[in-house]
Amino acid sequence: MKKSALYTSLVLATFLHAQEIQSIKYVNLSKISQDIADETIEFKVGDDINNKSINNAIKKFYKFGYFDDISVNNDNGNLEFIFKEKPSIANIEMNNYKSRDEDKEVLYSQMGIKKGTMYTTSAIKHAKEVLLKNLEREGYVNSVVEVDVVNLENDAVAITFDVNVGDEIIIKKVNYYGATKLDEDDFEEVTANNEEDLIPWFFGQNSGEVNLEQLEFDAPRIRDQYFKQGYLDSVVKDPFLKVNFASNDAVLDFFIQEGKQYKTNDIKIYVDASIIDPKTLYSELKLEKDDIFNIEKLRTDVEFMKTKVSDLGYAFTQVKYDINKDEKNATADIIFNIIPGKKVYINDVIISGNNRTLDRVIRRDVYLAPGDLFSLTDFNDSKNKLKRTGFFDDVTIEQKRITDDKMDLVVNVKETPTGNITLGGGYGSYDGLLLNAGINEKNVFGSGLAAAVNVDFSEKSHNYYLSLSNPAIRDSKYNGTVEIHNSENEIDYSGTANGSYQLSKIANGFSISAGREIIRNLYAGAKYRFDMIEETYTDTNTGDGLSLPSNVDQDYITSSITPYINFNNTDDFMVPRSGIKAGTSLEFAGVGGDSKYLKSLSNFKYFYSLEDLIDSDWIFRYRANLNFLVDNGRLNRGDSLYLGGPKSLRGYESYAFGPDDNLINKTVYKQSFANSFELSFPLVSKSKMRWGVFYDYGMIGKDSFSEIKRSGTGALFEWVSPFGPLQFIFSQALDDEQGDKTSSFEFALGSSF
Repeated sequence: MKKSALYTSLVLATFLHAQEIQSIKYVNLSKISQDIADETIEFKVGDDINNKSINNAIKKFYKFGYFDDISVNNDNGNLEFIFKEKPSIANIEMNNYKSRDEDKEVLYSQMGIKKGTMYTTSAIKHAKEVLLKNLEREGYVNSVVEVDVVNLENDAVAITFDVNVGDEIIIKKVNYYGATKLDEDDFEEVTANNEEDLIPWFFGQNSGEVNLEQLEFDAPRIRDQYFKQGYLDSVVKDPFLKVNFASNDAVLDFFIQEGKQYKTNDIKIYVDASIIDPKTLYSELKLEKDDIFNIEKLRTDVEFMKTKVSDLGYAFTQVKYDINKDEKNATADIIFNIIPGKKVYINDVIISGNNRTLDRVIRRDVYLAPGDLFSLTDFNDSKNKLKRTGFFDDVTIEQKRITDDKMDLVVNVKETPTGNITLGGGYGSYDGLLLNAGINEKNVFGSGLAAAVNVDFSEKSHNYYLSLSNPAIRDSKYNGTVEIHNSENEIDYSGTANGSYQLSKIANGFSISAGREIIRNLYAGAKYRFDMIEETYTDTNTGDGLSLPSNVDQDYITSSITPYINFNNTDDFMVPRSGIKAGTSLEFAGVGGDSKYLKSLSNFKYFYSLEDLIDSDWIFRYRANLNFLVDNGRLNRGDSLYLGGPKSLRGYESYAFGPDDNLINKTVYKQSFANSFELSFPLVSKSKMRWGVFYDYGMIGKDSFSEIKRSGTGALFEWVSPFGPLQFIFSQALDDEQGDKTSSFEFALGSSF
């Protein structure tokens, strides 16, 4: 093209002399504006026509990469630049590979093509090469990619990638030559390429598929396993993969020299004592003298020391270490050198990525402000608190260094939909057909206010709920919530002292709560609740000769005040991977009204990511609830504690265990405990789908915990859908007794672990 441009210029030179430019016109130019074109040519009307200037202009136009050909006509000083623009990509299709559109878009980005970009043969060639490499990384050999380009109208093309996925290589055998101190199980915990198991498709088994992209990292991972066990002289050479292309089987060889196992000997920390006394650090170290050396503990100690010093304002603290080995005695001295640098102050906090959420709503959850001394703990806590709001898909905070002692914090958020209109349904083994409709908004007009209107219908219950809450009144540490509710619930009782009957409980009321953040992540407050309750009992006996006592129906008012304390330092709103959520409350009923009791409710949740251990997004979850009820003058059956259902004991129906003996005495359950162990695994990460397995154990009683003890297990599917969190729970009661109300399936909308 450049040669064509030069040729065009030479032709022009034969008739362009000292002629004055009368006008300049651009023909077929749409990729750049006329203003940009005028700037590019660097001459204007009134200047003399100069072949060198025109030649330079043509070269500059070609550099834009938008044009296949450029010619220039001169009609008595009227210059006309005629462009033939490169076609743009109007559509991209891919056949026989990556069925999900989201996965295709990610791949197109890696290939360097997208709709609207210029079509060039070199770009398509590069895209094809990237696609083939991606197939190879996934373990497919001899794949074929054909590219079909169709010319459309208006200088556009449609591109289709027809993929013929090759054969997958399966690792039939992995040899760890030289390994005697550690075994295959130790290595399979961390490596991506493993030997095919007997049942490769079963949960937790190795498929044996080759992952070439990760192969180069497997040797360092194995060496790291040795370093965790103190083998500091260990050497793991690059693996050797032998492939039989006739059968697409492979053998993978690792060659290992283990060496000696070292113990930790002396530990020294060098740091400016005027900044922090090194003596205060030793007791917190994970590495200890005479223990087997562990590189993982050393890394933890490095982060600990960096955090301690960074919290004093030294944002750019470096912690360097030396491992001095004594090969004769197989010991290692560890020397830490902490280099604080200068104290760093926050110059500015810049908010970006928020199209809807107000800056002040984000800024109030950032614990660092202009003029503040930097703190790494404040930095990390800010990111976690922003993620807990539920307003954002992702939050990153960049440290942008301005000078040696100043930095900007750039808070970049990726917003997620916070409002929805829901219309859903399902089936619960206890409640039967479930219908849900509502309008929910966690971030009204980007203000941080939350409003909700919800209606739930099932065969056993009708619930109406209206609420408005402010998590930071006037951007302060105070919060408040107002809600109005109406509910009607039916609970079936069978096989009791009075036969079979149904309780219909109607409650109308409201509540007002106010609280304050006491210290970081710890909240305290109080809630006032007023309910007018009507209980009606219906005889459902089927010829058993029993009947309900007279005067069992009752109306009563519950007026209560509940002080509470809550703690939450989890790292995400919908799917926490680390942290604790805990709370306790004490409801005092008797502030007017009829009910008079004390009810203590305590809960604890713990989340821990296993990704660092197994290189996969597994999450361990634990939940416990401990509840007490004390008669303070009058207890109604509706005040009882209950056990069973998705929130307490899966495998049993909601309200499976509660008062069911004597209607006249109105005996209620006063003590309960339930806890759950759960492992959650990724299913479709892009769509926020996961699955998990669980074990639940619970107890309830009138006078002690030991009166009823049950457990259940099962699996679940969960999806953070556009209309809220959704769970399908498949459960099995483990130790149920005759008459227990068990459940094998539950559908839960709007709730999570």
